[in-house]
Amino acid sequence: MRGVKLLDTGSATPRAAVLSAGTRQGAPMDSPAERPRHRTGRWGAVVVLALAGGAAFWVANFAIYMTPVAADNRAALAISYLPMLLEALAGGLILGCAASVILVRVPDRVPGRDPFTQAIALSVAALVIVTVAIEMPAKLFGGIPEAGRYFVTGTVFNAIRILALGAAIGAVARRDERPRQPVSAPRPTHA
Repeated sequence: MRGVKLLDTGSATPRAAVLSAGTRQGAPMDSPAERPRHRTGRWGAVVVLALAGGAAFWVANFAIYMTPVAADNRAALAISYLPMLLEALAGGLILGCAASVILVRVPDRVPGRDPFTQAIALSVAALVIVTVAIEMPAKLFGGIPEAGRYFVTGTVFNAIRILALGAAIGAVARRDERPRQPVSAPRPTHA
């Protein structure tokens, strides 16, 4: 920071230090670039994106599980309906939070030209991780009859849910990134 030095006045606390160069404590700094960034703004964006993604995941899950294919899947795997909805809500929020943190904190490391394509790329990566780490061991190595059929069905369901999550996060992130146009009063017309 230009022109700002902390002078030690012999006090034990940093708050008691005096700012030199004619500035008083708590005065604004020279430029916005010199101001410290407050993380609450970033974490607020993470929360909004995570909630949007989690909601999209849960709505997609609810729509999927209203189909006859999903009813057959639930019956064959002995999945209770209400706990499944609550688990989908928790899973959507966890995946949404992870994708949102990455998108907000390190967007330059995510492939894509805008927040929407970056969110879709993150959701594809999450789909691969969920398929390999959770779906594959549970279905293929769990001793389930017709494991291949239920593995493919589960993977398709996860693809729909997780891509809906990515699309929602990307849409909200893209909307928040757009510069806001000032609203002007309508001009009077003379007849």
